[in-house]
Amino acid sequence: MNQLITKEITMTSLDVAEVTGKRHADLMKDIRKEIKDIGEEIAQGIFALGSYKDKNNQDRPCYKFGKDGAMQLALKYDAKTRYLVIKKIEELENQGKQQLPGTYKEALIKLVEQVEENEKLQTNNLLLSQQNNELKPKADYYDLFINNNKGLVTITSIAKNYGMSATKMNKKLHDLGIQFKQSGAWFLYSKYQSEGYTHTEPHPYVDSEGRDQVRPNTKWTPKGHAFIYYLLKEEGILPLIERKEAI
Repeated sequence: MNQLITKEITMTSLDVAEVTGKRHADLMKDIRKEIKDIGEEIAQGIFALGSYKDKNNQDRPCYKFGKDGAMQLALKYDAKTRYLVIKKIEELENQGKQQLPGTYKEALIKLVEQVEENEKLQTNNLLLSQQNNELKPKADYYDLFINNNKGLVTITSIAKNYGMSATKMNKKLHDLGIQFKQSGAWFLYSKYQSEGYTHTEPHPYVDSEGRDQVRPNTKWTPKGHAFIYYLLKEEGILPLIERKEAI
């Protein structure tokens, strides 16, 4: 169904990557830089961190946003594309009842089609070549440490595969908005708690004062391990085995 341009229309970083020919990983970095530049207080009303299922049915991160976010990203395009995007949006808004050819995403596709087609084809070819190369090292790590491991793993074990300490890995996941620390323990933010990424059990212990205490003992499921893998890959952080393959 055709829709009017409204602030309620939601699109994702995947949509923008598709219509602009950009790598999704690069688009994610652009958005994170934009969030940092404009400040989180403003950005939280524009960009929202979400997830999507890839072709392997694994959860991978993306960003969701409306018209404000799309306009914010349009300013990062080359001059010609930026001009076409902004002027076309203004034109449709001024028409009031003018409808888009489908969704907001389809409208952007129509706009970008006006920008040099040869350059777009060349970009797509480079993208396909890089994606094919990226799949080779991915299969090794995924098969060795995730697909063939059906049990629970600690963050220490995952961190070791990246040449990190558990402390550094936990901090990285915190910086990426996945978890927070309270009373010395790490907890997933609520939107991730029902995704099946972790399994937590109470662990009783006696503190330095001789008092009985309980702290959570959290381990990551294969699904959660895969989520961390793809999340870090979007950030350009590869496990040691893939770094060796790349040399």
